[in-house]
Amino acid sequence: MSSEQPPYFNIDPDRALRDLDAPVATAGFAEIATACNRGRADLASRGMDESGRKSLRLFSTWEITRYLIPVATPHFRRVLKAHPELPQGRSETEGGAKWFTLDEVLRLRAHFAAEGSKTKEYLPYRPKDLPAKMVAVANFKGGVGKTSTAAHLAMSAALDGYRVLVVDLDSQGSMTSIFGGEVEDEWKTVFPLLARHYARHQRRENQGRMDRGEAPLPLDDTLSEALDVTADKLIQKTHWPNIDLIGAQLNLYWSEFQIPVWRMQGRSWKLWDALTESLEEDGVLDDYDVIFLDTPPALGYLTINGLAAADILLVPLGASFLEFDSTGRFFDMLHSTFASIEEGENMAARALGREGVAFEWDAVRAILTRYDNAQQGELAGLMQAYLGRTLSPQRQDYTALIGQAGEQVAGIYEADYRDFNRETYVRGRATFDETYAAFKKLLIGTWRRDEIAAREAAE
Repeated sequence: MSSEQPPYFNIDPDRALRDLDAPVATAGFAEIATACNRGRADLASRGMDESGRKSLRLFSTWEITRYLIPVATPHFRRVLKAHPELPQGRSETEGGAKWFTLDEVLRLRAHFAAEGSKTKEYLPYRPKDLPAKMVAVANFKGGVGKTSTAAHLAMSAALDGYRVLVVDLDSQGSMTSIFGGEVEDEWKTVFPLLARHYARHQRRENQGRMDRGEAPLPLDDTLSEALDVTADKLIQKTHWPNIDLIGAQLNLYWSEFQIPVWRMQGRSWKLWDALTESLEEDGVLDDYDVIFLDTPPALGYLTINGLAAADILLVPLGASFLEFDSTGRFFDMLHSTFASIEEGENMAARALGREGVAFEWDAVRAILTRYDNAQQGELAGLMQAYLGRTLSPQRQDYTALIGQAGEQVAGIYEADYRDFNRETYVRGRATFDETYAAFKKLLIGTWRRDEIAAREAAE
């Protein structure tokens, strides 16, 4: 038995004082923030090309035929040889493996879908004449893998051939950093869409006031400017050819203070519909297949907008007591919040003889992230027993691939498999592929349900 005492015994007060820095004033936070910004720029630049922009790596024939287009490698090569008009890829060495951009992969997939076997799924299921599905990834506990889960699902869907929009509702802007977005101020975030929605509400209210002979309420400069902003002015391209972004930055947090002010001025404004109706009005739901909403780690007004807009709600959490406990409270708060909105709205609706409000989600799933079966298997089993089908049985393992991709400010699908042992790459990717497969099953199921309902309504 060691007789060595623990490190917190016999700390000398004078030595502790000598090691202590001077007190920190408000300006000290600016210095720390500046240092973090320099470090962030340094880390982010490691994933950029010579032009200072993020670029997506190339994909090899092995990856394409294993993960992206379901054909045998020899057949893939024969098709390319028979069709010189198709992308032929490039080799880094004479006679070496061929590598393709994702744009080229999407073109090749379209060719196989048109000319290949009808028994294979070259293009993902997507019903015609139905809008995009909106997917909110939310939990008010930080550090549960919310942003990374949303980012990897967006990348998975893009690799699968879907047109994806990512909407960053978190003023920390982590999702924006992952996709290399540049956001000058709050006017390049979702803020003007929310402001426009309120401004139009206030204009309608003003018309009612004038009809009654009352003076209208003036629109301030912010609301007047927002009336001219549409979603296409906010959406930016990313280094992924089929992933677009509405980014976020610190000033977006101002929405949490501004929205309640608008709500106080316009009691009848349905703030929870602001994001949904703005995106729908601007045709965004027709331009994409899947829209991922990355929400802040708090149940504020931005999160409420994201949750109200969502068709599918995903709640990441770790297999720990504290995260299980916190997530339970999150669902309790969701119930209280949306039940309160329904109660308030429906009282008024009944009085006016109108149809009431009833929130509904196509599917809700909790997802275990950063999972270690050796350490957390028993607790995960207990959580599954209590949550049942709400907890996805697929558990997202933590692997070396995840850690290294995070150091490079990139998603695991952006990692070059040549930087790893091939087995490590395959194993690390598999856990995210399984997460996406579970999500895709939800996505397809909800679309199919909508498709059948639309057909029955038309009969």
